Amino acid sequence: MRVASLAALALTATLLAGCASTEVSPELQEKELYQKAQSSLDTHHYNDAVKQLEALDTRYPFGRYAEQAQLELIYAYYKVTNWEAARAAASRFIRLHPDHPQVDYAYYLRGLAAYEAGRFSLESLEMIDISKRDLGATRDAYVDFSELARRFPDSPYAADARQRVIYLRNVLARHELQIADFYLRKGAYVAAVERGKWVLEHYPRTPATRDALATMVEGYLGLDMRDRAREVLKTLIDNDPNNDRLDGTTFEPKYVDAKPLTL
Repeated sequence: MRVASLAALALTATLLAGCASTEVSPELQEKELYQKAQSSLDTHHYNDAVKQLEALDTRYPFGRYAEQAQLELIYAYYKVTNWEAARAAASRFIRLHPDHPQVDYAYYLRGLAAYEAGRFSLESLEMIDISKRDLGATRDAYVDFSELARRFPDSPYAADARQRVIYLRNVLARHELQIADFYLRKGAYVAAVERGKWVLEHYPRTPATRDALATMVEGYLGLDMRDRAREVLKTLIDNDPNNDRLDGTTFEPKYVDAKPLTL
């Protein structure tokens, strides 16, 4: 009996040793999952990559591949057009790893996600009731690209960011003027003048500043403040003598029921 018992114990030990030898270490599991995610990215299977990188981030938040997985998850979200998730992941990465050598890439992807989210706005700027439009995502992109260009002027993404800032600044300025035109049509002349001032103060290097002056002239005419309108008209003529609202030195109102104003 004792011999049989010893034999059974030996067999059990052998089986347990065999099971242990086939068990994969956590480090190896993490590496395999990361390699699968890399393969999915390389073969453009971005939905699979999202799932694998999310799993990697959840299971191994402090692992060897954690930071790189978080960075690549931003890109994967971007590629599956999940703009909100891409921005959230980028913001998280920036918060957790502000000194990471590739943090500029996180800023860039965050800006791109906002830019793409706002494209529906950029492509439909001629909607009639402009006051009901929201360019929130476009403003986010403007802020993100501006911050990238300011914080990382030597980044490989800075030049593209600066070009997008210029474009987005013009878009946002035009948007403000469209709102101002809406106010002029509705007789909200004070609001129209304030929008014109806003463009001059916040987007001074855009072509829209000239039309902002014209908006202010017309708004002052609507308020029957012809002396103030004349002051702004002089500035308009000095800076944009070929403006569509001008006939020589005479300003022709477009929306306001007022007589033309001549210097």
